[in-house]
Amino acid sequence: QVQLVESGGGLVQAGGSLRLSCAASGRTFSSYYGMGWFRQAPGKERDFVAAISWSGDSTDYADSVKGRFTISRDNTKTTVSLQMNSLKPEDTAVYYCAAGGTIATLKIFRVASWGQGTQVTVSS
Repeated sequence: QVQLVESGGGLVQAGGSLRLSCAASGRTFSSYYGMGWFRQAPGKERDFVAAISWSGDSTDYADSVKGRFTISRDNTKTTVSLQMNSLKPEDTAVYYCAAGGTIATLKIFRVASWGQGTQVTVSS
């Protein structure tokens, strides 16, 4: 079983920044997993936000966050971060960390494991 634990959510004013982190553990976690972030706003479906390959060399972002959010991975490959700048009220959501195969499979929600989610609220 793979465990993913997110941290770093909170309340911020529009234009501000937050940094989310996700630590992966478990006997079945493979450092060859891609990792990503998704978000779900109240009353809406869960959406893809960003993903990074196992090597960290490749990334992909939803159009709505390109140029504002940056996903990164540490050298151990077991922690992924999401730096969120220029936050907007429409970024308000519960953010979920995910681990899976590749960026392509993560984007179609073929996820091996989900985190429990962390709330991000952006006030106007």
